[in-house]
Amino acid sequence: MQSGPIDYGKLIREGLRSVMSRSLAHTLEHGLYGEQHFYITYYTQHSGVVMPDWLRAQFPEEITIVLEHEFDDLAVMADRFSVELSFNGQPTLLVVPFAAVRMFRDPSVNFQIEFPFSDEDISGQSEPHPAVTIETAEPVAEGDEPQEAEGDPADRVVSLDAFRKK
Repeated sequence: MQSGPIDYGKLIREGLRSVMSRSLAHTLEHGLYGEQHFYITYYTQHSGVVMPDWLRAQFPEEITIVLEHEFDDLAVMADRFSVELSFNGQPTLLVVPFAAVRMFRDPSVNFQIEFPFSDEDISGQSEPHPAVTIETAEPVAEGDEPQEAEGDPADRVVSLDAFRKK
């Protein structure tokens, strides 16, 4: 095991990817329920992504696929999933490492995970991850509205203290 500080950003990404992989594994075992379906956006240039060259030429950076009524051969492995989808009537096998996924969404229950960006997300090569900062927010006085923070949402920490009863 590598010594050094705990990489909380990496742990969070792994935890969120576990939610996605377990959701896909559940779907494999039980199928989709009712109107349930998934939108999965992933980086097409990530190492380990397998897709036809003609499809990658159409979507050189990222693609969003939909798992709803018509998909075949879904397989879920420890670090990736594969599925056969039809593009313009042509059956196409896709292999997607979980590390390549940028967003996983189930609109039937208003659920969405957006994975924090890191250099590894695109290249598949392990690079230092951006630091994750944990801060304690000052309590918000009663009647005060929380302020909208500026900057990149991935750089902000959300505190629930402002919404708790005192």
